[in-house]
Amino acid sequence: MPASAAHKDVTVLITGESGTGKEVVARALHQGSRRATGPFVPVNCGAIPADLLESELFGHDKGAFTGAITQKMGRLELAHGGTLFLDEIGDLPFSMQVKLLRAIEQKSFERLGSGITRVSDVRIVAATNNDLEAKIADGEFREDLFYRLNVFPIELSPLRERSEDLPLLINTLVARIHAEQALQVRLSVDALNLLAEYAWPGNVRELANLLQRLAIQYPNGLVRSIDLPKKYTESANTKAPAKAGQLNQNLTAMDILLPVNGIDLKDYLARLEKSLIEQALQDTNAVVARAADRLHIRRTTLVEKMRKHGLGRNLDVVQ
Repeated sequence: MPASAAHKDVTVLITGESGTGKEVVARALHQGSRRATGPFVPVNCGAIPADLLESELFGHDKGAFTGAITQKMGRLELAHGGTLFLDEIGDLPFSMQVKLLRAIEQKSFERLGSGITRVSDVRIVAATNNDLEAKIADGEFREDLFYRLNVFPIELSPLRERSEDLPLLINTLVARIHAEQALQVRLSVDALNLLAEYAWPGNVRELANLLQRLAIQYPNGLVRSIDLPKKYTESANTKAPAKAGQLNQNLTAMDILLPVNGIDLKDYLARLEKSLIEQALQDTNAVVARAADRLHIRRTTLVEKMRKHGLGRNLDVVQ
């Protein structure tokens, strides 16, 4: 994902097969933007009944229609100051397309049953697995809305065609699992290389399900290749081997977006260093010499860094 797409407050249209991780990219765009402290509000345009979609997007006032017994804020209003993610935009009913286009162009809207115009300061990120240009030709999608959404297009290839993205995707998904469920899991390099050889028919959705399962089975643990479900280990010979060096590089040299409010670099690097040392010690059963080899530093240097971070006091460290 181009970092420039995150930093610039432009409308983005993400396309690709079902399950390729379009919402993962949308959330990454949000987190890398100046709106990161604002809300990220997703709407599945294909999952909401057409007669409820207008109220869901724009909200309604009390008495706007039968059953509207209270006032309700719509997703557009809830996303104020943040990002509105319009998933499956290709399934948006034609009658709603002009209303959405007007709201995007005018940066304002009205709740159902209200004559009050409300300002809408949101960034629009849309996604679809449909061919919108084909739908335009068939008269099922408005051309003007397509061009309004397609300011910065991002086309996602199937995961089987971009195994080099696995480290970034895994870290993103693991971080979400940790934030939502307080579960943590790590994959060894040999496990990662094995997953890079898998064909991923379920794309990123399948990867997310696998990581969820592993986080439950091995909470706060290190998952090795032998710990992976059988279908992933058995598929190792069905795909050309991935370049381990390339994956290792991606694990440690990912594109990190600087938060809009800046960062305490000294503190961030200290926490990163401590985390990597802890992982190296766990991976080597706390044998300092082996952990130092993993980190490509001298054993004495590692001992000094362990002392600085207060590590080793609760470990049976083997010097």
